[in-house]
Amino acid sequence: MNIYEALRGVPDKKRLYFQWKFKLNFDQTKQPKNESEFLKMVGSKTMNGYIAWEKSEEYRNLVAILLNTRFDTDLEEIYDSLSVKAKEGDEKSIKLLLQIGKEIKGFAKEAIKGLNQQDDEEDELEI
Repeated sequence: MNIYEALRGVPDKKRLYFQWKFKLNFDQTKQPKNESEFLKMVGSKTMNGYIAWEKSEEYRNLVAILLNTRFDTDLEEIYDSLSVKAKEGDEKSIKLLLQIGKEIKGFAKEAIKGLNQQDDEEDELEI
């Protein structure tokens, strides 16, 4: 599940706050709203309700999903950088790339199993 899927079940104002706070808008051509513009957009007078929501389990779960997504992006960038250094002959990078490669292959096997299980469940639903 990615952050956009997770946000589908969140009430509109909270979803808009989360997207505003973490700059998750798709349209990057628009200037980001400041706090007063955000409050005006959602029809609220203060940030108090949103600040209180930040202490909730729902908010923490959403942040965890967001950070997991960002970590995946960071890992991809690290892998690309490490790959370049390894190809240049850096011994430490070669060893680390091989180690990461083993782990990625293990994750890929688990991902394939998970996707196959989802396909099987969808097939069962269609019957």
